[in-house]
Amino acid sequence: MKEGPDIARIAMLIGDPARANILTALMSGKALTATELAAEAGVSPQTASSHLRKLEDGGLLRQRKQGRHRYFALRDEAVAQTLEALMGLAAHRGHLRHRTGPRDTALRDARVCYNHLAGDRGVQMFNAMRAQGHLCLEAGGLTLSRAGAGFVRDLGVDLEALDRSRAPMCRECLDWSARMSHLSGKLGRALLAQFCDAGWTRRQEGSRIVTFTPKGRAAFDRAFPA
Repeated sequence: MKEGPDIARIAMLIGDPARANILTALMSGKALTATELAAEAGVSPQTASSHLRKLEDGGLLRQRKQGRHRYFALRDEAVAQTLEALMGLAAHRGHLRHRTGPRDTALRDARVCYNHLAGDRGVQMFNAMRAQGHLCLEAGGLTLSRAGAGFVRDLGVDLEALDRSRAPMCRECLDWSARMSHLSGKLGRALLAQFCDAGWTRRQEGSRIVTFTPKGRAAFDRAFPA
């Protein structure tokens, strides 16, 4: 294709196994150092630096300096959503790099997708909010209804603070394991943060897994009935 977006360049950046591992590691939403990402990719620090430079030049990563350290993160939520969609396509076509097991079960149940809740729990929340009329799909996209605004305020979300950001309030994100939609955008991010603050969930160190406490699981099911 001689004109239009250069999808081949993006595909080439993501398609390298080491760079794919780097990008996947950053799907947790945390910023990691070059040394940490080298370990995730299984390459030397020098090779990792080359990969990181290419990903940054290609607009997929951003870096921050703090003291002597440089930290890398995904450029924005659009990158995370693209990666999530590619994971779904790979899983749907049977391109899995390992056998399923207990760790995969936990990832399917609840995990972080960049900065919002994904997995079966994320899909459950999205479906419940749609069924209860809290989320509405209109011509302009996904919107939060008036009833939905009251609902999320009751959960402890400060909508007025979220409105100061230019990011979309609500967005659909295709879940790679369930292959159904979950909620992203400012509201998806705020709800996951509120679940953590309320003690409903805990982030598993070094992983994308989100674990619900017994109390949190019961409260979540009451708020978002399956």
